[in-house]
Amino acid sequence: MNIVFKDITLSNVGEICGMGVFEHQETFVASNTFSLAEAYACSKDGYFVQPFGIYDGTTPIGFIMIGYGKLSDSDEPPVAEGNYILWRLMIDKEYQGKGYSTPILQKAVEYVKTYPAGKADCIWLSYEKENVHARDIYKKFGFTENGQMSGNEIVAVYDLT
Repeated sequence: MNIVFKDITLSNVGEICGMGVFEHQETFVASNTFSLAEAYACSKDGYFVQPFGIYDGTTPIGFIMIGYGKLSDSDEPPVAEGNYILWRLMIDKEYQGKGYSTPILQKAVEYVKTYPAGKADCIWLSYEKENVHARDIYKKFGFTENGQMSGNEIVAVYDLT
């Protein structure tokens, strides 16, 4: 595997927006199209957000979006302040179950450790309690639930220190 994060440009926006998950997963992750619209709006409001297409070499396999700091969202947990968020991660249904999760998370940690928006102690993310598969993947990688919630979602953190 050769995991590469690529900026979303006119040349690849169609293939990124054309990706999707299985029907039973659609309640767990926003579409890539919505995520890109959200990233655009957040960046226009002055927040740091970086969406990427995920590739295995030159093959598009997914989408990831990383942010930093607190938005003006009342559902955000305290850990959001001054830390990175793994805001979105989706692997296209054609590439799920092929061992991509760990190398993608490793690449995400590598990117965050360049501290593109400033220093931080951790990366945080959230998931619905019903999303047992995602919970297991994140736990195996080293994310730990910290007792906080983001709305109705469980918060887990990955220590960068």
